Amino acid sequence: MDPISNPYSPGAGKRPPALAGRDDQIEAFDIAVQRLAVGRSDRSQMLTGLRGVGKTVLLREFRDVAAGHGWVSQSLEAGEDSPFVRQIAAAAQGALLDLTPGRRLLQIASRVLGVLKSFQLSWDIPEAGTITLGVDPVDGRADSRILQRDLTDLLREVAQHAKDRNKGVVVTIDEIQHLPKQHLRPLVVALHEISQLDLPLLMVGAGLPSVLGLLGEARTYAERLFSFVDIDSLDDGAAAQALAEPASVEGVSWDDGAIEEALSLTQGYPYFLQEFGRQAWRMAEGPDRITRQDVLDAAPLARAELDAGFFRVRMDRTTDAQRAYLAAMAAMGPGPHRSGDVAAALGKKTTQVGPVRHSLIQRGLCYSPRHDVLAFTVPMFDEFIRRHIV
Repeated sequence: MDPISNPYSPGAGKRPPALAGRDDQIEAFDIAVQRLAVGRSDRSQMLTGLRGVGKTVLLREFRDVAAGHGWVSQSLEAGEDSPFVRQIAAAAQGALLDLTPGRRLLQIASRVLGVLKSFQLSWDIPEAGTITLGVDPVDGRADSRILQRDLTDLLREVAQHAKDRNKGVVVTIDEIQHLPKQHLRPLVVALHEISQLDLPLLMVGAGLPSVLGLLGEARTYAERLFSFVDIDSLDDGAAAQALAEPASVEGVSWDDGAIEEALSLTQGYPYFLQEFGRQAWRMAEGPDRITRQDVLDAAPLARAELDAGFFRVRMDRTTDAQRAYLAAMAAMGPGPHRSGDVAAALGKKTTQVGPVRHSLIQRGLCYSPRHDVLAFTVPMFDEFIRRHIV
């Protein structure tokens, strides 16, 4: 098959050619934007799921939806090397510039610029930008040095400015499970106040399933503030669409047996579908069909690509103790697994391996779906570990 016309494109956060199986989530977000635009309340959203299910793709899609309604958007990615306070100040500044571009910003938004200036000065962010140069800070707003108060002041002013412009703001935060409690809690409080005022600002977070517990610890009302959306593997119909639709655009069809085999090998996970689709296209002689044998021939190549990239990068910089713990989990299957069973497989007490377990959760390799239970954050990770580590 012609490699130049290969429509499959696996990549981190890259939109697939056919965004199948996510219509309900996109529609729900579209409705939330439209409700806030007319002054009705709606909740921010939190997307949770394993690696490779398309959470980052949906964040991008939501930003496009918002743009279609005249809203502006800003994106953040939480991480150890990403200072949240500076990021949120930059997001506020970016939103203001998008809401009122050009020289008119200083003329009609002096108050919100003053609040931004107060926030910058209070939290020592002089490099946040130049739009507040020559603007006086607003006394008593975003200058308490208490993040909960200052962040509420800042986001409320930005949201009010958006409302005055008949627009709205969407802030997306990827990898939100990395946001520490001292930042997550003030953010939840700020969003709570803004939601009570029905101001047109929505936050969409995306992260691992552990986010649910983190938000509950941050504030008890978090479960009422967000719509929690579980992003999982695609059902058979959507997975088949993700494979067949891009090929049909190029005049190529998938045999039923080829689709069935691909779904069995990928378990419907979007990233895996793209990789297996790419390799099946490469292996197929064509000129206009992909057969079951093509998929079988492509499987070793697809696994090798996933092992070298998607899977192996998760294992970088793991310690011997962490690898031993992961190997013990993998030997028992995909999971979830009781912590006591993993410890017993290692010939140790649960308390002895507790720090290792905690470090794997901190690194985002595992999460705890319930007390004393551990699961992989990467689908089919147990198979990779058994292939290369056990």
